[in-house]
Amino acid sequence: MANVAITTVDNPYNPFNDFTSWLLFDSQKGYNSCSYLDRVCDITDDMTDEEQDAEVERGIDEIIDNDIFNLYKKVRPSDYTK
Repeated sequence: MANVAITTVDNPYNPFNDFTSWLLFDSQKGYNSCSYLDRVCDITDDMTDEEQDAEVERGIDEIIDNDIFNLYKKVRPSDYTK
């Protein structure tokens, strides 16, 4: 399971446990966060799972660093157990 995920501040769904609802909300709002993250990340077939996870987190950080509207945030599974 991924250690981090990207979401938007208005998305009420848990991307770890309720990905379908999360994705539907994200798509209906026109955010297309998964596609955005895919464009930012440089994942290759020869990467280990750990390298891929690190690249996804780097991509999330890049999106957030360039987010002038403060729409995106990085979440962890523990953020949803509170």
